[in-house]
Amino acid sequence: MSVNKANMSGLENISYILAALVASGGIMGYAKTRSLPSIIAGCGVGALYGLGGYRMQNRQPYGVELSLLASVVLGGASIPRAIRLRKPVPMALSVLSLFGAWTFGNGVRKNL
Repeated sequence: MSVNKANMSGLENISYILAALVASGGIMGYAKTRSLPSIIAGCGVGALYGLGGYRMQNRQPYGVELSLLASVVLGGASIPRAIRLRKPVPMALSVLSLFGAWTFGNGVRKNL
């Protein structure tokens, strides 16, 4: 599915912002606790958001879908932890993932 520029209305910018937030959060998690899963997951999901934003910016197919995938992966990892632990970081990541899922889900729906 090719996403046209008129229908994106800034989705690539949202994707880049989420990429930066998630990747920097993973780096901060590693710096604080030396947690390899934090840096791997944060940078991996951040890379998905970044690639999605890049593809949207260059009018390539599947950019919105990649960003939606990143949101689903982030939510799948963070929402159960947020429910179980009730700590600020997993809760913030859950909110980011839900925002991304809603935003990019609407983007995919509008282009069907």
